[in-house]
Amino acid sequence: MSNIALEVRDLCAGYGDRQILKNVSFTVSPDDFFAIIGPSGAGKSTLIRCVNRLVEPTGGSVRLNGEEILDIGQRALRLARRNIGMIFQEFNLIERLSVLDNVLAGRLGHTGTTRSLFRMFRREDIAQALTLLDRVGLTDHVHKRADRLSGGQRQRVGIARALMQNPRLLLVDEPTSALDPKIAREVMGLIREVARERRIPVLCNIHDVKLALDFCSHIIGLQDGVKKFEGRPADLNEKAMHDIYALEVL
Repeated sequence: MSNIALEVRDLCAGYGDRQILKNVSFTVSPDDFFAIIGPSGAGKSTLIRCVNRLVEPTGGSVRLNGEEILDIGQRALRLARRNIGMIFQEFNLIERLSVLDNVLAGRLGHTGTTRSLFRMFRREDIAQALTLLDRVGLTDHVHKRADRLSGGQRQRVGIARALMQNPRLLLVDEPTSALDPKIAREVMGLIREVARERRIPVLCNIHDVKLALDFCSHIIGLQDGVKKFEGRPADLNEKAMHDIYALEVL
């Protein structure tokens, strides 16, 4: 079995004449928790979204468990996305649905829209959803509407929903920016724990450098679409921080 879960090579992306990512390369192993840091507008969210082609790259290569993602058609892409769970900044829950139904939505790529619309989920799927809700500490909120939850609880639903896919990669897009500091640390700790338990590699776009240092195993620093740093948290010294944030207006 390959020790490379995700391989990104010379990745480029942009809109019109504006280049947002400029030849970014890195590899992620199954046990890695990568943080992507950098100033606003550096290309962090674009990088995350290029991996599952929510943003279409303009060049380069993205290989997930050896499969090239960038040159496959829409049907093959839908199948590939089953293996990529995503946790969003703004939670992306269906407000009027229950916590359980929101988590079961993570099986949409497997069950199809019609079965999901009529809530025709298999018993195994419901059992898995309940197990995941217990794991993220939401057993007492299973039948509560999503719009009645706190921000931290909503993000926990998002984590459980992503895990319902049984993903081989987790993409995490600013998971704590809408949370207070204490809850942000709890959410980052939970993501790290469940990823380790299931040996799912994580690629996390995060603005808070302190959280990146405390919870992630590797850090990539972007500035203006260019990779300025890659290494362990212990290697992120003052010079590296200056290289990443030199253009930031303080």
